[in-house]
Amino acid sequence: MESEWYVGIWYKNIPDRTYVWVANRDNPVSNSSGVFKVEDRNLVLLDEGNNLVWSSNITKGDADKYNPVAQLLDSGNLVLREANSDVETDYYLWRSFDYPTDTLLPDMKLGWDLNTGFNRFLTSWKTRNDPSSGDFTFKLDYKGFPEIFLRNKQDIEYRSGPWNGLRFSGVPEMKPLDYMNFSFVTNQDEVYYSFYITNNNLFSRLIVTPTGTLERLTWIPDTKQWNPFWYAPKDQCDEIQRVRSVWSMNFKDCQAFCARNCSCTAFSNWDIRNGGIGCVIWIGDLIDLRQYTSDGGGQDLFIRLAASDLGPLERSQDFLLNEVVISGKKEYSGETNPDEIELPLFDFNTIVTATDNFADENKLGQGGFGSVYMGRLLEGEEIAVKRLSKNSGQGTEEFKNEVRLIARLQHRNLVRLVGCCVETDEKMLVYEYMENRSLDSVLFSEFLSHNLEKFNVDKAKSSLLNWQKRFNIICGIARGLLYLHQDSRFRIVHRDLKASNILLDGKMNPKISDFGMARIFSGDQIEANTKRVVGTYGYMSPEYAMDGNFSTKSDVFSFGVLVLEIVSGKKNRGFYHSNSELNLLGHAWRSWKEGKGLELIDPAVGDTYDEQEVLRCIQVGLLCVQERAENRPTMSTVVLMLNSETATMAQPKTPGFCLGRNTHETDSSTSKQDESCTVNQVTVTMLDAR
Repeated sequence: MESEWYVGIWYKNIPDRTYVWVANRDNPVSNSSGVFKVEDRNLVLLDEGNNLVWSSNITKGDADKYNPVAQLLDSGNLVLREANSDVETDYYLWRSFDYPTDTLLPDMKLGWDLNTGFNRFLTSWKTRNDPSSGDFTFKLDYKGFPEIFLRNKQDIEYRSGPWNGLRFSGVPEMKPLDYMNFSFVTNQDEVYYSFYITNNNLFSRLIVTPTGTLERLTWIPDTKQWNPFWYAPKDQCDEIQRVRSVWSMNFKDCQAFCARNCSCTAFSNWDIRNGGIGCVIWIGDLIDLRQYTSDGGGQDLFIRLAASDLGPLERSQDFLLNEVVISGKKEYSGETNPDEIELPLFDFNTIVTATDNFADENKLGQGGFGSVYMGRLLEGEEIAVKRLSKNSGQGTEEFKNEVRLIARLQHRNLVRLVGCCVETDEKMLVYEYMENRSLDSVLFSEFLSHNLEKFNVDKAKSSLLNWQKRFNIICGIARGLLYLHQDSRFRIVHRDLKASNILLDGKMNPKISDFGMARIFSGDQIEANTKRVVGTYGYMSPEYAMDGNFSTKSDVFSFGVLVLEIVSGKKNRGFYHSNSELNLLGHAWRSWKEGKGLELIDPAVGDTYDEQEVLRCIQVGLLCVQERAENRPTMSTVVLMLNSETATMAQPKTPGFCLGRNTHETDSSTSKQDESCTVNQVTVTMLDAR
């Protein structure tokens, strides 16, 4: 903001200014007349009235015997040192590396000086344009076995897992690289984590974003972009808190302890070097685990089983109960299927009781293959029950597909499957209940005005979606989609991403739902073709709707439509510009070309929004809905563009499906290519703004 001025450090040779440190982040100067200098053996920032705004705060006793000078090192470290000392000395009176803001640079320490109790940690910016201290911190906890926690105030959002001698156990990506090394030091004087770059021409940084994600970025000179090397949290496993006990035992002692303790369910080594030392014990449920590939950086988990469990397992319930999963390596004899799933089964009477016999007042909505009801189990847990319509001949395969997929997927931005019910001719899926229901019910309240009393949705509810919540929803959907496309065990194309399939929890966190139409891509497969085009008009990409070709870029198109809908509060289908036949995509693109992008924003947002953030979202949305699939960005690039002010962004080309449609068409469609497909009536026009 022009009325707020700060002292900061940024990269010299990177075109888009990227800040790595801010001195007076919580106390800005009101104009550019401030002075930054060495005074009274301290670094100080003074305002135009010569009032102290910020100081390095070195005590007199420490500084009296020195004649200090300030120097900015090539590492990005601003230091205060003795004027006559060796420039290369490791001793400084003060250094900015000890007081990080939101960025960890190479050679910085994240952790504790045990002699003084001094703690170095990261704190996010408040927003992307406000460097004041935000809600998220990244701190090392050295009690027990050290690990690093990302917290939202006091709530744990992510944990690295303990250091296992080679890497943090929850970060298998921390493998030695040709250009980067990771270090963890623990002794009687200090406990800290740091990383080092072996190529002086390489720039890399670890940041905590204002939205609560950790990102490790590396600058790519050829593309002039920050490339995301790693990010977290990725899924629900990252959010689970510690539930295990740890003792310093050798392997045999640990095994013996688990064998004689009836509550012990599994154990593993803490430090995996030299054959393994230390002991980690699981008491009770096997949670706080993650499954990795054989070369993915995991470690062995030893599970205690009764002898009766080692024989062949009984199978039942057709396609549902033929699989069992434990998130970790299994160490026992006996044959099992590595792709097996464990899914709790509910009997029909339990579901009937929970939903009050599928009472109309508990009905949350209806989809193409059935209805969704709210329910409450006897223990008090609220659930959402998706009941497959008995008259739907198309729904069985979609039901099986959803069970197979979502039971294997875990991410904070994917809806969680609680269980299922398969009895006689009934097929039901049981999900966690989302207090704020679907995004469309909140975002498009005017479309539901005839149902306001039934859904308890007031038009004013859209005003609850302030810009910050909308932006968080956009980022959350992007992270969930990135997980499906890149970070899960499979590459998954959703094929039906739309506002009604985005559910909102009590804190308005988005969850992608409805995987009945999703497809798994294997190996290096990047696209597929189908004669059975399924999806929702207004969200389908041109190549999919017209030719049956789908890929991750088809989902990117749907995501772009969602972004523009969230910004504008308008549905793509059903929106028509008063002076033209343009739909929302065409109107957004024309407004962007004419420099009027901010006119798109939903009036319900009011004036409390970040203009640059809104424009960035509109540009991302338009890049995602470009007509040609090869021009659309990947979701990893989308996440980077949304979370970085400095990312280089191309100018969007013509979107697909710019013109409006016949309002009498139904929302969802299933069609054969050899039949007349309504979507082929849409003219894809090269639109050029005047």
